[in-house]
Amino acid sequence: MPRYMFVYRGGHEAMEHASPEQMQQVTQAWMDWIQGGVEAGWMLDGGDGLKPGGAIVNPDLSVTDGPLVESRELVGGYSMVQAPDLTAAVELARGSPAPKSGCTVEVRQLAHVGKQAP
Repeated sequence: MPRYMFVYRGGHEAMEHASPEQMQQVTQAWMDWIQGGVEAGWMLDGGDGLKPGGAIVNPDLSVTDGPLVESRELVGGYSMVQAPDLTAAVELARGSPAPKSGCTVEVRQLAHVGKQAP
């Protein structure tokens, strides 16, 4: 079955002003969604959130601070799922807490370059 990566972007603005109770509700929604996916067999890796800072290694091997993007474009996390096709993967992404939290979800099929697809 094809595998997909969900890349979660944005939503940081809403969380910056969230109360501790709201943050707990969002965290619980993510935990419930991931656990439900694991139990149903389509969630392969719940992934993790990503901190905003990091480094970028450039083609000339120089290193710069980054990523330097607008907060709505900032990658906040990822998950790995399996689904029969892109349409089904998109439906799984639509059911995630991300859109309700102001995030977008980029859905990308893994290419399995140089490997047998599982």
